This record gives sequence, structure tokens and C-alpha cells, in this order.
Amino acid sequence: MCRHLAYTGDPLSLGEVLVRPAHGLHRQSWAPRRQRYGTVNADGFGVGWYTGGDPVPARYRRSGPIWADLNFSDLARVIRTGTLLAAVRDATEAGADGEAAAAPFAHGPWLFSHNGALSGWPGSAAGLAATLPAEALLRLAARCDSALVWALVLHRLDNGDEAGQAVADTVTDLAVAAPGSRLNLLLTDGATITATAWGDTLWYRHVPGRSAVVASEPYDDDPLWREVPDRTLLTADRTDVLLTPLKEPQ
Repeated sequence: MCRHLAYTGDPLSLGEVLVRPAHGLHRQSWAPRRQRYGTVNADGFGVGWYTGGDPVPARYRRSGPIWADLNFSDLARVIRTGTLLAAVRDATEAGADGEAAAAPFAHGPWLFSHNGALSGWPGSAAGLAATLPAEALLRLAARCDSALVWALVLHRLDNGDEAGQAVADTVTDLAVAAPGSRLNLLLTDGATITATAWGDTLWYRHVPGRSAVVASEPYDDDPLWREVPDRTLLTADRTDVLLTPLKEPQ
């Protein structure tokens, strides 16, 4: 149910990360190699990136398939960045929210994506939704499970949680409320990538001092790619990658 990717490191064009690799996110939209759920990611796409020292990222999102957007191919050729987060979408349910439901979601310096689905949506998430302030519910970008997951993460970030704690606690809460959910989350502030492997594939490639890539699946056959074990929190930057087991809810 989607493929996503985050990169931080030496500045590259969007195309060098998303389009040019033999199995890049662009190709994964119709021919993923390791997608366990769904086959074609044609229900929207998006990319967010940081540039010019501005802490607030830019975004480009559309409701259709990435391969059909000639404007994106042209932009990807010339836009360069040191950090990006991108996703292609296979919608859990049909909806009318269009590109508003396409990741990455954004607020302030943050970019966020959810690869997966909440079991029993929307009823299973009603209790957690009720814990959010009314303002957080009113500013939901879309009426889909991923938008609510983002609201839950953002609420923790706004209350002072560091990224890893916010993401890990949100996953644990959702796993209790909606057992069997797939909760691969991806978050960046432009410097650090935070991710979870929970129910779907996640990989990373790290070149110390130069770059880190975290993705649903490798975009090439470089032997540096490593698979993240299920039920794991990952934190990565140019310098290091840290893997922390996530506790199963009791």
C-alpha cells in the first residue's frame, strides 16, 4: 500500500534519486519488486525537499500516477536538494481527497509519510482521534488513515517529544487500537530521517559522512543496502544509522 523513500546527504537532483535508478520510486509506482500489499501505486504521489537554507520544505503533489506527470519529470531533472522525502500511493480506500491525501504531509520543518493501512478504519482509530485537540482534527489534510496517523505524530512533536519517541509511541498506540495494522512511518526535519518497520518492507543504504537513504525497497542492486527487521525504529543521518527494536504492545 504505497512505496516511500527519504534521502539526506550530498546535494543531488530529484531525478538522480527518484527517476534515474533502475528501480527508483518512479518505476516502483508500476513495478515494485518487494511490495507485499497491492501492486500498482497509481493513486497519487508527492515529493518534498529542502533548499536554500530554508527550514520549511517545498512540496509537489498530484492525485494521479507519477509516470503520467510530464511536469514532474522536468522538475526532477533540475531541482537539487540535500534532503528529500517522496512517496507513491496505492489508496487503502477510494476517496475524494485527491492530492491532499498524497504524502508527504507537512507542517513547519517536518515531512511525513505512512506506508501501510489501519485495520478497522475508521472505527478502530476513533478513540485515539478523540485524544487530539479539536484544532488538530479540523486541520486534517484529508479523510484517510495516513492523515490521522500524521496528526497523532505531529501532536506529540508539538508537545515536545523528539522524533523517535513521537513515532515509536504513535505506532505502539495504533497497534493496540487497531491490531494487524501496517505502520511503516517515515519522518524528516531536513537533517535526520526517522522511520519504522512495522508490517511491511524497509531498507536503508548508508555511506558514512556522505549520505543515508531509507526506502520501502532498494532502488538499485548496490550491496550496501540492508533490510530493517520488522518491529524496528530507525534513525539515520549522514553520520550514523541507529536501529532500535520496538516493543510489541501488551
